Amino acid sequence: RRTDVVGELRRQLMATEEEGSLSYPPLNVTTGNDICILFYASNFSLKANSSVFIDLTNATFVTQNVDISSSECSDINTTLSLKYTKPVNGISSLEIRFLMTNKFYGGSARNWSSLDAVEIVQDGEKFAKFNVSAISAPAEYSFHCQLVGTSNLYPARLIPSNNEAKNWDVFISRLQIQGFNVKNNQFSYASDCTGFFTPGIWMGLVTSIVLLWILAYGIHVIMQLTTNSRFDDPKGPALSVPQTE
Repeated sequence: RRTDVVGELRRQLMATEEEGSLSYPPLNVTTGNDICILFYASNFSLKANSSVFIDLTNATFVTQNVDISSSECSDINTTLSLKYTKPVNGISSLEIRFLMTNKFYGGSARNWSSLDAVEIVQDGEKFAKFNVSAISAPAEYSFHCQLVGTSNLYPARLIPSNNEAKNWDVFISRLQIQGFNVKNNQFSYASDCTGFFTPGIWMGLVTSIVLLWILAYGIHVIMQLTTNSRFDDPKGPALSVPQTE
């Protein structure tokens, strides 16, 4: 386990624990004898024109019937290129590129890696590009997200940036990717796309605050109650309480 990384605001997942639950090894890209990119997903599939379903999970991770020779690694820019030959009938070639950058940010005084875009090239002609939201991590970390894709319901979204991209739907579950600072040929600690304050936690906090306010108001009202300052004396005259309109 790597111990040179301090805690962050996002949930930190230990790489060894994550790898222990993997059903197959992650895909890796090497430069020389060193691995520079690690990529894993439990489900990696696409849908073209809302009708043609393409499941790339087995070809990518199990049989590894994928060409990664066009992938590039550097300290600043990294590209994971996945090329498939005849993934389904009607598509002769398909290339999917994951474009990652590593930049220094003065506000946090550290380098952050981010997945900036995903590109799909069909048959060497049709080009689709997606901008990516909420996929970034300290440069020493890998990135993990339970659901990534084009759906609005996913915590990490692929947003179409051209007309061709609107013809594609992308579904990736349990994504984990690292394009920089791979040590010991395994994933580093993972920065998760789900922060500590999820919508459910916010709902619970708001509900608790409302209930506490009602309780505090009730206690305040009870404390304002007072008893009578005068009482009937059975040996004296009866109290006279004037009636006012």
